[in-house]
Amino acid sequence: MDASAAGNAIEVRAIDHVVLTVADVDRTTAWYRDVLGMSIETFDDGRTALRFGSQKLNLHVAGYEIEPHAGTPTPGSADICLLLGGSIEAAVRHLRDAGVQVELGPDERAGATGPLRSIYVRDPDGNLLELSAG
Repeated sequence: MDASAAGNAIEVRAIDHVVLTVADVDRTTAWYRDVLGMSIETFDDGRTALRFGSQKLNLHVAGYEIEPHAGTPTPGSADICLLLGGSIEAAVRHLRDAGVQVELGPDERAGATGPLRSIYVRDPDGNLLELSAG
């Protein structure tokens, strides 16, 4: 059902960014840069984000969150699915070479636009990342 059929005045189109609360910005940025190839961006008054495609992950340091923020910001509480540009097999090889343990997969999953092949890993804070290829 689209927004007009539901009678809603708001139509959500996409996700611009997600905020991750982290224990250590340097450790987090190094991992996402080195393991997942994201670029590091500094914006506003020295805030840090991880950019990939047309989205980004903004980082808040636990205990020093930017207002407004989630009700209970906690490192390791996120569960995010990221779409990959290559194959799952290539991702598994890359992760193993980087010393990152694949917790589960490859498995078949239902994505927002169709079937996905996914693997699951954790970042340095314990956030669960589903890495998927369609």
